[in-house]
Amino acid sequence: MFKRKRGGAGPASKKAKKGKIVEGGNEESNVVNEITIPAPVSSGRWTNKERVLIFSSRGINYRTRHMMQDLRTLMPHAKADTKMDRKDKLFVVNEVCEIKNCNKCLFFEAKKKQDLYMWIANSPHGPSAKFLVQNIHTLAELKMTGNCLKGSRPLLSFDPTFDKEPQYALLKELFIQTFSTPRYHPKSQPFVDHVFTFTIADKRIWFRNYQIIEEDASLVEIGPRLVLNLIKVFQGSFGGPTLFENPDFQSPNMHRREIRLAAAARVREKQMVKEMQKMKRTDAKQDLNTDVTDEVFFTPAEDKPVHIETEAPEGKVSTKNKRKALKRAKKRMAEGGGYTRR
Repeated sequence: MFKRKRGGAGPASKKAKKGKIVEGGNEESNVVNEITIPAPVSSGRWTNKERVLIFSSRGINYRTRHMMQDLRTLMPHAKADTKMDRKDKLFVVNEVCEIKNCNKCLFFEAKKKQDLYMWIANSPHGPSAKFLVQNIHTLAELKMTGNCLKGSRPLLSFDPTFDKEPQYALLKELFIQTFSTPRYHPKSQPFVDHVFTFTIADKRIWFRNYQIIEEDASLVEIGPRLVLNLIKVFQGSFGGPTLFENPDFQSPNMHRREIRLAAAARVREKQMVKEMQKMKRTDAKQDLNTDVTDEVFFTPAEDKPVHIETEAPEGKVSTKNKRKALKRAKKRMAEGGGYTRR
């Protein structure tokens, strides 16, 4: 017995198949036309041996870890490796790819435990590109209704902008060689039931994964989701001369700094408004306390010479003592005859 190869390339498949079709579908008709079906062109051999190494540096969060696992699930030609130390240089990744027998690499670099960068490179000769990864959503998080067969080959759909600008044309070729599953790969399935879309919007690359529904050829999203903000394109693998640099890219540190400055400016503006309102209230109180008509009747006093007293003032006599003294004087005059009463 012989073992039949993948794609129906066994000895039995070398001969052409014949099918009989009866014209008109009538049993009484004796006219029969035979249609010869040619043998498949491919011999079922795995010729495109692209292997992608997907791993990351230390310091990634759980969301990035699940997203990497989703990519390995969707890409049967992907391989995994342990996390790389952040102290090592990026050129070490080429040696890791050589050890793992991989010629493509997806390396996720984490910084400050909140920023995620993705390197896509053709190892070891280049080129390579560096992206800032934003808005990550995994398969388990989205809870999409779509589904696809594990290991099936995807269709790659690209935005028309990829053919207009040279940096996007280079990225398109990198994406095709990295994300497309090689035909007759041992771990792949001979089905095409989902689509990888790469769309350029807001000067970023939006990655989506959709299922193809057989009934009406409509699309249902599966996941995961990624938004790639291009930073630089290098000639070599993980370094070398810079072929393209995005002038519109803003680092996450600068973005956070602008947010803090904007928040501080809003706080200062609120404080200035409070101070202005306080000054207005104090001015209104001063206007109520002062009367403008008081100045009309104001007459300045005359200047008088300053008199300095050198002697002590005489003591004052109370009114009771004065009355007693007058009574005693009248009494003495009446006794002496010097006073007559009429």
